[in-house]
Amino acid sequence: KEMASLLCNRMFSSVASRGLMSGGNRCSPLMMTTQQQFGSTTTPMFGNIASCLTGAIRPYSTNDIQKMRNIGISAHIDSGKTTLTERILYYTGRIKEIHDVKGKDGIGAKMDSMELEREKGITIQSAATYCKWGDTHINIIDTPGHVDFTIEVERALRVLDGAVLVMCGVSGVQSQTITVDRQMRRYNVPRVTFINKLDRVGANPWNVIDQLRKKLNLNAAAVQIPIGGEINLEGVCDLLTGKAYLFSGEKGSKITEVEIPASIVELFNEKKIELVETVANQDDQLAEWIIENDFPNNMPDATVLGDAIRRCTINRTFVPVFMGSAFKNIGVQKLLDGVINFLPNPSQKKNIALDLSNNEAEVEVVPDSKKPFVGLAFKLEEGRFGQLTYMRVYQGALKRGDMIKNVNLNKVIKVPRLVRMHANEMEEVQEVGAGEICAMFGVDCYSGNSFTHPNLNYTCTSMHVPAPVMSLSIAPKGKDGLNNFTKALNKFQKEDPTFRVHTDQESGQMVISGMGELHLDIYVERMKREYNVECIVGKPLVAYRETIQTRGDYTYTHRKQSGGQGQYAKMIGYIEPTGPEDPNMEFVNDVIGTAITPNFIEAIRKGVNEAAVNGPLIGHPITGVRFVVTDGATHPVDSSELAFRICAVNSFKEGFKVAEPMILEPIMKVEVLTPIEFQGTVIGGINRRKGAIFNTGAQGENITIECEVPLNNMFGYSTELRSCTQGKGEFTMEYAKHSPVTREQFNTLCEEYQKKRAEERK
Repeated sequence: KEMASLLCNRMFSSVASRGLMSGGNRCSPLMMTTQQQFGSTTTPMFGNIASCLTGAIRPYSTNDIQKMRNIGISAHIDSGKTTLTERILYYTGRIKEIHDVKGKDGIGAKMDSMELEREKGITIQSAATYCKWGDTHINIIDTPGHVDFTIEVERALRVLDGAVLVMCGVSGVQSQTITVDRQMRRYNVPRVTFINKLDRVGANPWNVIDQLRKKLNLNAAAVQIPIGGEINLEGVCDLLTGKAYLFSGEKGSKITEVEIPASIVELFNEKKIELVETVANQDDQLAEWIIENDFPNNMPDATVLGDAIRRCTINRTFVPVFMGSAFKNIGVQKLLDGVINFLPNPSQKKNIALDLSNNEAEVEVVPDSKKPFVGLAFKLEEGRFGQLTYMRVYQGALKRGDMIKNVNLNKVIKVPRLVRMHANEMEEVQEVGAGEICAMFGVDCYSGNSFTHPNLNYTCTSMHVPAPVMSLSIAPKGKDGLNNFTKALNKFQKEDPTFRVHTDQESGQMVISGMGELHLDIYVERMKREYNVECIVGKPLVAYRETIQTRGDYTYTHRKQSGGQGQYAKMIGYIEPTGPEDPNMEFVNDVIGTAITPNFIEAIRKGVNEAAVNGPLIGHPITGVRFVVTDGATHPVDSSELAFRICAVNSFKEGFKVAEPMILEPIMKVEVLTPIEFQGTVIGGINRRKGAIFNTGAQGENITIECEVPLNNMFGYSTELRSCTQGKGEFTMEYAKHSPVTREQFNTLCEEYQKKRAEERK
């Protein structure tokens, strides 16, 4: 007791000496609510003292791994991700005031720190922060919802242990929700779902849960039911504990525990039975409890049911569904309880690295700070003091001054400076432990590079990077900006793996490629604002592909004699289609015996890959083709690798010409949300753009139209949609597939390409 008293005195004197009540990032005035932990209850407290000290939270110790969560907040655009994150930061004491995402008050949401984000009211870059709820530390990454910035979601989910999937209570499952679901499955990320915007007219959480089950094939069930609905939404009722909570007071900080309203008792009993049965179908321990007890007359208590939900959530066999309205400050605190109760800590998520010293054998990395360091640089950003590298520490500890190895570049570097991120603010730290997310300054690397202790040679598994679908020609307006123009392009490429830059070999133009019109527009605007470079932007270029429809045989002999050693190579074989859905170029060696000596096979492979880069029709890459060489001939003196490489290029062209070549164009999945009164006009516009509508659905006073439209016909659609819907319509677009163009378009594209080449020859 004496030691505890002494520690308390020192702590509060330290707080006073730092000017707790007069400056810094003071605690939020709210009183954190009692948190149910499966039968155990933490005591109420005001914020946390550590976060009051200029916003700093003390670094985790190695014993705190169980009290740590790394989560991402993901959803379709405009579902309320950033609004939800803003409330979480407020209720955990990280920020003092709540601000609107649109930035109408001139401040904007904390996590949307970029000026462009506040102007447009969307998240462009994922932002990291950290907070404390009860005695659990939470690292949070708020991700964009727009499909053009899907790489931000991709790399965030690659390094996180759990996620919150935010759904709109009116719209339910939307196009980008399906993409986010696919990403969560790709990286085996356990999740909880938060049905947001239940205060809106037309909100129906049971429809959303039904869509989760049917459209996403998730084993989902509610762990809460709402009290009231639409404009009368007051709170939520917890199905585990049987307690009802009303949210009132300043910004929803006052939580009142009440009896379950009589009007929802029947619904409560129905959904409680549904929850228990859904979880018991996936959890043997709960199923045994049901068999041994008189269910449903005897219900499992919060501990038994909560433990079962946690096991199933971590195993990704069940998705608990929470409810509320972030904008109306209802249900957010209970969602935080659910994050801690149901999502895994870093030790419960299996992470695999590849041992390059042992033929890339799989090795499990464990979050133990005493083991050798292993980390992944998952995001780069240009900070005030140079390149900022976001790092997930999977194993070991990272200290300032440590020597670590960049496995991908095979370079040993010294850790210059470590910081913890709070949106665009930084807190310098000396050390971070296993399972944490931090950032380093002054380290030259690329997104996706692995770092280890100098004695290890591990590399983390790679993340999925989608291929660009749109390109623009770009050049600086004046020669004065050329230096900054080059710097900007190099920086953006390092930051964003989906942003590509190349020089067109025929025209000599600089071409940038990305995930969509908005994606490229944002980078052009950033060049102007951040690098003071005005750019001239050319017509958007579509990522066409060339392929074949039938088998094409070839017999080609390359012969050249100009005095001295000549060139000779002969190849016989065929090319055949593998299907438009196959993006790869396949090479098969079916030569029997030594008709073509084995040392020339690699040269043939290089020639085939070279020929596939620029197709003969319109100069775009060739996909979905298998090139097979079956026979050939060599000359004892004149045959060489160069001769066979040239022969392979011309053999490919010869076979391609007779195999009914065709051009594929990218088809985009488009989802349009518009008031019902403009339905006819919007559908007419889609038909004019040669779109195929495959689904429509009413959402209150709005209607959702799902269709597939060629990307080439989507340029300028945002302006058209705003004009014909009085600014009320909105749409999202994502890549779906490549499909053959019409014969008329085929002829037009080929003629334009030949005309362009003829002009360049002049």
